[in-house]
Amino acid sequence: MGAPLHHRGPDAADAWADDAWADHHGGPAFAFRRLAVVDLSPAGMQPMHSPAGQFVAVYNGELYNTAELRAELPGVSWRGTSDTEVFLAACDRWGVAGALQRADGMFAVAVWDHRQRTLTLARDRMGEKPLYYGLHHGSLLFGSELKALRAHPDFAPAVAPAALRAYAYAGYVPAPLTIYAHTWKVPQACFVEFTDDTLRTGSLPTPQEYWSIDDTAGRGTSARTDAEAADGLDAVLRDAVRRTMVADVPLGAFLSGGIDSSTIVALMQAQADQPVRTFTVGLPDAHHLDESVAAADVARHLRTEHTTLDVTAADALAVVPSLPAMYDEPFADHSQIPTHLVAALARRHVTVALSGDGGDEMFGGYTRYQAVTRLAGSVGRLPAAVQRPAGVAMRAAASVLPHGWYDSPGGRLR
Repeated sequence: MGAPLHHRGPDAADAWADDAWADHHGGPAFAFRRLAVVDLSPAGMQPMHSPAGQFVAVYNGELYNTAELRAELPGVSWRGTSDTEVFLAACDRWGVAGALQRADGMFAVAVWDHRQRTLTLARDRMGEKPLYYGLHHGSLLFGSELKALRAHPDFAPAVAPAALRAYAYAGYVPAPLTIYAHTWKVPQACFVEFTDDTLRTGSLPTPQEYWSIDDTAGRGTSARTDAEAADGLDAVLRDAVRRTMVADVPLGAFLSGGIDSSTIVALMQAQADQPVRTFTVGLPDAHHLDESVAAADVARHLRTEHTTLDVTAADALAVVPSLPAMYDEPFADHSQIPTHLVAALARRHVTVALSGDGGDEMFGGYTRYQAVTRLAGSVGRLPAAVQRPAGVAMRAAASVLPHGWYDSPGGRLR
């Protein structure tokens, strides 16, 4: 199961199994592929045991508050500087759920508790890192990609009809569904805890939320002036960029010339002691889609070390046969092709790259968001006698659209 993930972790590999327990129960086993980013020494290698020895984990991602958590964990005899070791020490101190509540980063993690005989799978607050799991012929399988699960002889690759319906509607397979039956994505900001009963009864536990975006957003709506809100946003973005720039390997950024990626690169350059490496894919055959000119202008203004790769239609078409292997399940966004090409370009020069992904979702940048605002405004300009029935009609129309998928494995479409 680890071998198909070589491309995710080309630097090293290892595996662990609880042989003593396996003699009686089948036992847990972890495989790991390493992409070394922080603490390149053997001290950062996984699977890794916690300082107290109660937990063992495989972990993909990065904690951005490693320094703060270390300061809250006095008395630990640290072996190295990896964030994995810090997360496991936090598990020793506060338990897995307590560690997750304090973890600020992007990660997917599997933790085995020797004492409680439980396996916990968890995913970061926004679901940046992927994590899949399923129960197949009595084996609980999990991995960073579906191809890892497919490598196990017990995996049953039956397509899930509900996933196909969701894909036809949304253009992708939304969490917690996957394209395969009896196989799920761990939802964002959730953990799933498995015990002996999981295998004995064949019923998967319900994911538990450890962080709420609604609660967080609610705490951020306190009354303030526009200037105070803008200054606060600037401070939060600067801090977020600074935290994500921590790496022991070369770091760069994708730059499209749009507001989102340009903002990220500007904040990177303002906090870097040398020119930031930036990367853009140019589309000279499709001028209406080509962002390379705007990106080059931004790069010159910010004085980054910029690289542009011009891509032809033939170059783009050559990527298409590889897409099923990259994504493992249907995905209908054409941006996957230039995203792959710019990532491949950046990987020749750096190991880690930041991007502006999420900016349009966070700040309503897509035209469909603006259309909703305009529609709401047009209703507000209607005569008062018409506004109420128009609002009722809009709500009735919205009610027939799905606004949720599955609350948990085995749930129903809502």
